Amino acid sequence: MTETSTFDWKLDSTYSSLPASFYKPIKPSSVSEPSLVIWNERLANDLGISSYFKDPTSIIQFFSGNWIPEQITPIAQAYAGHQFGNFTMLGDGRAILLGEHVNSKGDRFDIQLKGSGRTPFSRGGDGRATLSSMLREYLISEAMFALNIPTTRSLAVLNTGEIVRRADENPGGILTRVAKSHVRVGTFEYTYHFLDLPELEQLTLYTIRRHFPHIEGSTNPYLDLLEAVMEGQIDLILHWLRVGFIHGVMNTDNTSIACETIDYGPCAFMNSYDPNTVFSSIDVNGRYSYGNQPAIIHWNLSCFANTLLPLIDKDQNVAIDKAKSTLDRFPEIFHTKYWEMLGNKIGFLSVDPSDKPLIQDLLNWMKENAADYTNTFLQIELESESAPSLYNDPQFLKWKENWKTLIQKKGYKEEDVKTRMRSTNPFVIPRNFKVESALQTACVGDMTEFHSLLKKLNDPYLRESQIPFYDEADPNVEESYQTFCGT
Repeated sequence: MTETSTFDWKLDSTYSSLPASFYKPIKPSSVSEPSLVIWNERLANDLGISSYFKDPTSIIQFFSGNWIPEQITPIAQAYAGHQFGNFTMLGDGRAILLGEHVNSKGDRFDIQLKGSGRTPFSRGGDGRATLSSMLREYLISEAMFALNIPTTRSLAVLNTGEIVRRADENPGGILTRVAKSHVRVGTFEYTYHFLDLPELEQLTLYTIRRHFPHIEGSTNPYLDLLEAVMEGQIDLILHWLRVGFIHGVMNTDNTSIACETIDYGPCAFMNSYDPNTVFSSIDVNGRYSYGNQPAIIHWNLSCFANTLLPLIDKDQNVAIDKAKSTLDRFPEIFHTKYWEMLGNKIGFLSVDPSDKPLIQDLLNWMKENAADYTNTFLQIELESESAPSLYNDPQFLKWKENWKTLIQKKGYKEEDVKTRMRSTNPFVIPRNFKVESALQTACVGDMTEFHSLLKKLNDPYLRESQIPFYDEADPNVEESYQTFCGT
């Protein structure tokens, strides 16, 4: 593919309509011997871009960043963020936004290269990513999509043919990430702390037009934006809790205003139920543990609210009162939806206050007995005779009797209960030891295990004849399992 090649993909760039202080034009750094590791044909078809990439060579040249058509002006976005509670200036240090694609339905998506070289925001970093971390993001983000959880998507992963040095030497990789946008809470923090009020208003109105057009023209669209993002983030975190997902690095720069799961660094899925579960090697105090994720997103939303105060009302005290009134609704909204989600996991259509002790008893039993979070709900639904002896525990059997009695009392049909459980509880999740095994073989050139795992994760709610109790954990991996951010 050469500079004179015909390239009809018209990537838009509405973000570049914002002032130049929001981004820096930068082209990806070329790589020596790029090769295609995986291409998401299903996503390419959904986006309507397959016709632009009819052969592997075109994919490799474009998505490695080695060939950028003249009509495309890539940028690195500026943003700041609270990382583990500490505020700092950041920006795209190893990611470059190629542009925005609009599909046949009129939906707009960012097309971003991750691991594509240094940018003005790299701060001494090499701007590169390891092949393993990019394949991890591909695998987990596509699994999250199949789990019906709002998420960025992965279009391609390339091997750069170069070595990336982290704790040791690793093959380099570039991921093509597809997102509703890369506007973050950290984008607003950057604007609030380092730019001026007119630029803050421009960013806010741009975000409303792009993601929340229904609040344009409202009495106070800035306050409505806070409420819309709060409700979207509550729903997102509930999805995470539903399937046992732990993000691992819930900094404000990793909190998407579009309310998608973004930045799959030290993420993992919980096996044995314990709200204190942490896998990230750098989260030594458990700030981003499984059970602390609701509190953290509430904290992140307060950071977002702070940036909107000058727009919500000219009188700061009035603005604070209005923003606080919105944020103070978080606990009630969250807890109502939280219990409803847990009720759905045991087949209930709704949850009355009198139902909560039954649900809490189950959670307590799982924690006390280190029961697998995913498979416990499957055992309640399917009652497998080959289940581990743990599920013959008298306390668990008594719980099931009480559960069945309450189902009868509510007048639920058994099939309706099972339908709700089948749509809420996945049959398979990305088990940590399976993910690690697939990544290890993939990084030495054997994608067989990776593709096999991906295929299974693409249909996570499909019930099979046997609950995969054998998938719960590999003791050799899980006992000291840690995840890393890859930067």
